[in-house]
Amino acid sequence: MRVLMVSDVYFPRVNGVSTSIETFRRSLASLGVEVRLVVPKYADEASEPGITRVPGRPLPGDPEDRLVKWRAMHREVLAAAQDCDLIHIQTPFIAHYAGLKAARKLGLPVIATYHTFFEEYLQHYAPLIPASWLRGQARAFSRRQCNSLDGVVVPSSAMRDRLSGYGVETPMHVLPTGIPIERFGGGNRQAFRRQHGILSTRPVALFVGRVAHEKNIEFLLQALIHALKSRPELLLVIAGEGPAMKDLKQRVKTLSLQDSVQFIGYLDRQQALPDCYAAADVFVFASLTETQGLVLLEAMAAGVPVIALAEMGTRDILEAQRGAITPAPEPQAFGVALADFLNRPTAWAHLREEAPRYASEWSDQAMAGRLAGLYRQLADAKIGLKTLSTATAMNQA
Repeated sequence: MRVLMVSDVYFPRVNGVSTSIETFRRSLASLGVEVRLVVPKYADEASEPGITRVPGRPLPGDPEDRLVKWRAMHREVLAAAQDCDLIHIQTPFIAHYAGLKAARKLGLPVIATYHTFFEEYLQHYAPLIPASWLRGQARAFSRRQCNSLDGVVVPSSAMRDRLSGYGVETPMHVLPTGIPIERFGGGNRQAFRRQHGILSTRPVALFVGRVAHEKNIEFLLQALIHALKSRPELLLVIAGEGPAMKDLKQRVKTLSLQDSVQFIGYLDRQQALPDCYAAADVFVFASLTETQGLVLLEAMAAGVPVIALAEMGTRDILEAQRGAITPAPEPQAFGVALADFLNRPTAWAHLREEAPRYASEWSDQAMAGRLAGLYRQLADAKIGLKTLSTATAMNQA
């Protein structure tokens, strides 16, 4: 079976969408599903079999991302889809319209994964426009796009329920991205700490993710203030890059947290990121708009307990109360929980044992198997419809 995935974002741009695409692409190959990609060209990426790069230009105010050329994307998607069985759209921008048009022209089933909670996302990037108007536009936009498809993949039940509230009637399938469990174990704790000048005995709380306003990192800074009251040596490590970096660094200075916060930028996922997880004592996360929260599972796979807010997509992971603590969504409550975890290691030791066992239930192979089944179901249904249509036409003739 051949599937074309089309996206407005992919590596070397690091984010959850890129990670999801690559994780499924690799895992599906072992299940007899060949995945081709049509994605943006960022610089001079080396040519890779099965990957077509489309040129574009940096987005104003967000040079990490690319706005691909409309005609080029449509042309390359149509060419790549010629002998495919299904088109899987990963982003709702130019890729969506190119994928949808090619699918309709070739008579292929087309689905999309709804990765991003745009209703809450947009207000951070257009603060001068009334938030209520932006939310309404985001809902209408999402409803139109989803209802034009044959199926929608959502990474959590919370996202499915939200889209149903928008008026989405297309069948939705809750299917989170799995994680390569084996990749996150065995990191080198001491090597990472030496490299970044962190004392071997210093307690470290870690955040990994895009440094963007919707990640609610400001909340973590406020919580840190409360945790420092009983653990003054605590260090919050922030791994990632993004548009909120300048504002957050200034906020750290304003709050006099320079000695308690360390920004370390993007990390290579093959070695540096597993080492980073191993160097942490606890993983912290406060996003209110996450559609899934893969980094929570990555941390757990590395044996690092999680303290996080159970909101939106992270609820599916955190509600099991395994390997994680979910404080009330208030900085003081979060900070107190963080300090208590560090102050009473014996009481919370069970979390380190639970975390990797629980993460294994979300493996990449398990989730890829479910996605492969969905692909085949949709492709078979499309073939059945074509056969029925042909038979009806012949009978009428």
